[in-house]
Amino acid sequence: MSEPTVRAIERLDLLTAETSEGAQELQRREFTKPSELGREIGAVLLANDLHIDPTQVDLERRDDETMIINMGPSHPSTHGVLRLMLELDGEYVLRCKPVIGYLHTGMEKTGEELSYIQGATNVTRMDYLSPVINELNYSLAVEKLLGIEVPERAVWIRMLMSELNRISSHLVWMATNGMDLGSTSMMIYGLRERELILAFFEKTAGLRMNLNFVRPGGVAADLPDGWQDDVRVICDTILERTYEYDQLLTGQPIFRQRMIGVAPITAEEALALSVTGPVLRSTGVPWDLRRTMPYLAYDQVEFDVIVGTYGDNFDRYSIRLNEIRESIRIVRQCVDMMPRGDYRSQDPKVTPPPRARIGESMEALIHHFKLFTEGFHVPVGEVYSAVESPRGEIGCYIVSDGGAKPYRLHVRGPSFVNLQAIALLMRGGSVSDAITTISTIDPVLGEVDR
Repeated sequence: MSEPTVRAIERLDLLTAETSEGAQELQRREFTKPSELGREIGAVLLANDLHIDPTQVDLERRDDETMIINMGPSHPSTHGVLRLMLELDGEYVLRCKPVIGYLHTGMEKTGEELSYIQGATNVTRMDYLSPVINELNYSLAVEKLLGIEVPERAVWIRMLMSELNRISSHLVWMATNGMDLGSTSMMIYGLRERELILAFFEKTAGLRMNLNFVRPGGVAADLPDGWQDDVRVICDTILERTYEYDQLLTGQPIFRQRMIGVAPITAEEALALSVTGPVLRSTGVPWDLRRTMPYLAYDQVEFDVIVGTYGDNFDRYSIRLNEIRESIRIVRQCVDMMPRGDYRSQDPKVTPPPRARIGESMEALIHHFKLFTEGFHVPVGEVYSAVESPRGEIGCYIVSDGGAKPYRLHVRGPSFVNLQAIALLMRGGSVSDAITTISTIDPVLGEVDR
């Protein structure tokens, strides 16, 4: 054979070569142990004394009766680079196994090479739909280690921005979930309303996403002039349009058929799998860290924790729609109760001096130089801080060795934990139900593959 022909055959071999993710992959039945089959349908719940019916593990089925297919990682309905391996009997899902790692960026290890003052620029990119809440979680953990308290105004600004961020995240979910179910109108409307919030973020922090606005010691800047009017317009507009979403989706017969009774999960199963957020609350468990373990000033505002009954797709939809309204309620109270004062700590060892003072004071220049070259040192210790993100409990674990960088940084991403439930939710459903099930878990793959 000629040399060009040989090269062409070699390229063809590379294109057709099988790739494997090893133990992550869903193996064919003939290569899968009974214990593994049980694990794939949720027998991991046995650790919490929940018993899976042994008859659910179909050991007699043969490989020639089923088919294993890939859904993703390049698929518009997997909400990122998520790969699902599905074993199908016709159009019904027998087994499902998520394969992750395609977006892995090593953000936790990167965070151990950044100073504490730089850390917020890293964590804000994990869950890119709720960057403010990521920054808040990290900052609260650092402040616990430092033993400092931030001014009251900074606390309320953080709460205001966090709830606006929760609304914008749920609006993205409303939009993408509508698109997954064929409602292109909901996609347009959801992103239209989110634009109001992103415009306010840009006016306040200078950026629309990945703001680096909440920092250890307070926030980066005070709220801009006229912010009260801007926020009231956002609240009035979005609240009115949530009732339009009700008319568009909630009573729509096709939407209801695709959501009601689809992919249910019980409270016992959700708790055993450590699921949090709207997925857990859809089962009737009123677990919301803003109420059960209050932080910031959530114990000073009134709001309801929205819960469901059946733990199905429709409950998860209803919870997120009503949480938008509850967040608007909190934001209005933030506007009315916002205190005056500093927006960040005045400790020069933690926060940089005002820009105007750098040219006037040698001490200010020295503090500025030290903070942005070396950073501040944090006392030896370890801490865990958790807040309620739009997807559930997001936690930040930091170990300090007394230096200017974390010795260890680990983030409990709710998207990663909630994704465990997908095999249990999908079993017995159709392939078309798989689309809606992924959507109602609401995973952000930047947080899963951090």
